[in-house]
Amino acid sequence: MPAECPRGRLVAVLDTEDDARLGDRDTGTASRASVRRGIARLLTVSSLVFPLAAMALGGCEPFPVHYDPLSVNGRDGGGAPPSYDALMRVGTAARAGGDMANALSVFRRAAEIKPAAPAAFVAIGDTLMDIGSVNEAILAYNSALARNSDDLAAQLGLGRAYLETGRPELALVPLSKALAQNPNDPRALLLIGVTKDLAGQHLAAQAAYRQGLKYAPTDAALTINLALSLALSANYPAAIAQLQPVALAPAGSARERQSLALVYGLEGNDIEAARIGRIDLDQASVEHNLTYYRILRALPPDALSRAILTAGARPPT
Repeated sequence: MPAECPRGRLVAVLDTEDDARLGDRDTGTASRASVRRGIARLLTVSSLVFPLAAMALGGCEPFPVHYDPLSVNGRDGGGAPPSYDALMRVGTAARAGGDMANALSVFRRAAEIKPAAPAAFVAIGDTLMDIGSVNEAILAYNSALARNSDDLAAQLGLGRAYLETGRPELALVPLSKALAQNPNDPRALLLIGVTKDLAGQHLAAQAAYRQGLKYAPTDAALTINLALSLALSANYPAAIAQLQPVALAPAGSARERQSLALVYGLEGNDIEAARIGRIDLDQASVEHNLTYYRILRALPPDALSRAILTAGARPPT
């Protein structure tokens, strides 16, 4: 009678471009359900081909198993460890699927394998931003820039992180460099615009947003921020004219509609703010937002800009 195999193990044989194999996870680090979820997320990555589905071990056949599927030292004898490129793909898939803990772990392993490359550090920073660890993200972006001071993704990430902490003066340093090297990049123009708005320089911010819209005319963030900047400079008719056609179009999003409601609220037009709000929200949420708009109208200009433009300061919808 064959010896009983260890319970609670799941095997997944994955063929990647470099034939790296990711094997089973021990139940001490991941449940079967989490492994299956990870496999489902990985199926979204077009560069990975999965000829075999996950299967529970039923006997003690000599399968080529990795006890740690992301092992980079190969000590378990299960074959070649995943490459840097494979880890970056796996981490990207995990992040896209909302598995931030595994994404961070995989990106950090990629950084260990290829420590001179900035991309893994940028990915670490982006994932940390997703979970609200802004100060740690700043360290990650600076690590990327220490490896390549001209890395655009790291410059934009660092600028965005500083903006989220309410420090536009620090954000301006990497963002100005990013824009000088990439003057037509809509992402850089968007973040420069936010930086100018937070500094009270609304006309300069609006010029940046409009420049970005030349290169990305359908970009929702640029459109919304231009409208909000116009509202911050008390040009409510122009703000409404900018946002209303987009927000109320058949393809308009809830974000665009509620931004339009915010503009009406800042103007003091609670009737229109409520009418637009009810398209997406129940009455209790609409009343909540109307109260929020009244609070905003009482703020001084600099505090109003921070409340509207800094992440996390907008009312729940």
